Amino acid sequence: MLRFNRHAASVLLICLPLLFWAQAVRSNHLPGFTDLVKATSAAVVNISTTQKVHAGLPELPEGMEMPEFPEGSPFGELFKYFFNQEGEPEYRDAQSLGSGFIISDDGYVLTNYHVVKDADEIIVRLSDRRELRGEVIGLDQRSDIALLKIDATNLPVVKIGESASLEVGEWVLAIGSPFGFDHSATAGIVSAKGRSLPSENYVPFIQTDVAINPGNSGGPLFNQEGQVVGVNSQIYSRTGGYMGLSFAIPIEVAMDVADQLKTKGRVSRGWLGVLIQDVTLDLAESFGMKQPRGALVAKVLPDSPAQAAGMRVGDVIVGFNGREVMNSANLPPIVGSSKVGVKIPVDVMRDGRKQRIEVTLGELPDDDKVASVHTPQVERTNRLGISVSDLTDEQRAELELDGGVLVGKVATGAASRAGIREEDIILRVDNKDVSNASEFNKLVETLPAGKSVAFLVQRDGSPTFLAVKVPETD
Repeated sequence: MLRFNRHAASVLLICLPLLFWAQAVRSNHLPGFTDLVKATSAAVVNISTTQKVHAGLPELPEGMEMPEFPEGSPFGELFKYFFNQEGEPEYRDAQSLGSGFIISDDGYVLTNYHVVKDADEIIVRLSDRRELRGEVIGLDQRSDIALLKIDATNLPVVKIGESASLEVGEWVLAIGSPFGFDHSATAGIVSAKGRSLPSENYVPFIQTDVAINPGNSGGPLFNQEGQVVGVNSQIYSRTGGYMGLSFAIPIEVAMDVADQLKTKGRVSRGWLGVLIQDVTLDLAESFGMKQPRGALVAKVLPDSPAQAAGMRVGDVIVGFNGREVMNSANLPPIVGSSKVGVKIPVDVMRDGRKQRIEVTLGELPDDDKVASVHTPQVERTNRLGISVSDLTDEQRAELELDGGVLVGKVATGAASRAGIREEDIILRVDNKDVSNASEFNKLVETLPAGKSVAFLVQRDGSPTFLAVKVPETD
């Protein structure tokens, strides 16, 4: 009996600390959000929009006229109904839903650009069930931010935080109107920071696993202190619904855009004037770098701040205004958020050595015009398995190029494995400019066997570096 009690006491001494540890884990790492929701949801709004869209009725084919039917014939009315021959275009009202949040007690509301674009009417519904008409103060498509104004005062306002202080793994909360269900709260963690998406590389998105669905767009993302750290904007989905990846615009970006829209009616961003790409392991070897890092300059645009500062194709940008650039996705958000007209130090790797260049940023233009060429030519193949030919004067003028050669046939070999295709334009080989086909073929013959060599290739107007592994034997 005594032996049994001792055993029970030992088991109890072992289990009690485990129970206390489990309770501590639950209290410390699985936080409750009830107080946060109560404190913040009043400043979150539902946004509904209405716009006129074409009814989509079919029209008669071009050149075909409506046949004449006897007066009162049912076929005449049938044709008019189905082919919209009354003379007036028909429209219907299309409605959409989104979310937003109040950033000032006098009625300024932040939401997404895509929530209110092309809207004929915007209704902002508050937590107290009031419905007020929203006025668009400004829109910015690049950042997907819209600033609205409603006619009200003494409104509840969100607290603005700092997304820069977020850490991966930190708990965050979203409040919005998914599928029109007002003030729905969903929680998750920060999955990554500084994500660059194909649709917009000037915004360093916050990636989370918070459940975001249609209707959540424009709503706030809160940290555990009840401060807004992001604006829910996009999801990654193959079905149209939530699949575990959602993206929010950092609140610093959103508030900067809102301030510019409020004061100037438009948004200006810094512009360097280069086309960049990532540095792969093979490209790092070809540029004499110990490891891949930075943003590789594939093209310096004419009349750009980069050209004026002396930046060159083949430079690898590793630092910008005191901030380290680890890859090409890091650079555009940093440049875009920098002030226009201010001289900024840029650190580059050039010919294996680090150099500093002073660049005075310009303002990001709306569009960059690029040209393309579609004229196949064929010459003999070389040790890399490609044939090239000279560009015509007309092609050079159209593409605004001084040199380069046009790729004709691409056989199986080192060039095809590197990704070089027919009709590509090769501008540089091993950090040397290429002027014509004869020069190119001579240069290829001197390339060191077994080494990776950087080729600057222009395709559809966009230059990119490719690392070509030179074969050991011809």
